[in-house]
Amino acid sequence: MSSSSIRKHAGTGATSDQPAVPEPSFAERARTLVYLARIGSLSTLSRKQPGFPFGSVMPYGLDEHGRPIFLISTMAMHTHNLRADSRASLLVTQPDASGDPLGVSRVTLIGNVLAIPEPEVPEARKLYLARYANSQYWVDFEDFSFYRMGVVDVYYVRGFGVMGWVSDWDYEHAQSDPLADAAGEIIRHMNADHRDALILLARVLARIESQEATMIAVDHLGFHLRLKTQDGMRGARVAFSREVSNPAETRKVLVEMVQQARSQA
Repeated sequence: MSSSSIRKHAGTGATSDQPAVPEPSFAERARTLVYLARIGSLSTLSRKQPGFPFGSVMPYGLDEHGRPIFLISTMAMHTHNLRADSRASLLVTQPDASGDPLGVSRVTLIGNVLAIPEPEVPEARKLYLARYANSQYWVDFEDFSFYRMGVVDVYYVRGFGVMGWVSDWDYEHAQSDPLADAAGEIIRHMNADHRDALILLARVLARIESQEATMIAVDHLGFHLRLKTQDGMRGARVAFSREVSNPAETRKVLVEMVQQARSQA
């Protein structure tokens, strides 16, 4: 598979008179979700009950390839399981999600969890402590060791009816969204101070008349709106006029888009 595949973006379903709106690929969305979350559910293969999965709450760090790093004790049941069989999966769900849990994003990483070789432990330690500063109190205990998941497959779910497999190559070579850390603040600001502008953008760019518009997600290619219309609630995807890479660029592009929409209204 060529590297060009990771630059292809997903798109909203196109209607007969309206082209699809570019969206981040499933690989990009999976990397973003794994980056934003801090805790997952690790399923190992039970030694006590062969063939049965054994679930554990599992904090994790993350390396540059998107591979989860675990700090686990030799006394833990999942450690015993992994030493007998390294195959495991890690379920990560959208952090701070509200509403129907089946409607939020989640990703399952499937792979082999193995002890990190000694020469690589210092880097793993640094990455893990960067996400879990409190682990400094037990990170050097003799019964704790660093493990890493070598990802072999990925399954991503964005919500109802939107899901698919992501290859290990695409996952490794994708990047988390550049707005990941700032998305929450951008959404709060737009919904608090610019609701009229969102209604205007929905009317001009998504061709949907609405009484209320709420931004519910934003990424480097565009944003999602939840719209209250005469016919009920609807969703819409609006593309940025150009790709953005930071909050300052996002603000500039949104201002330009609103100005252009006003001239067309």
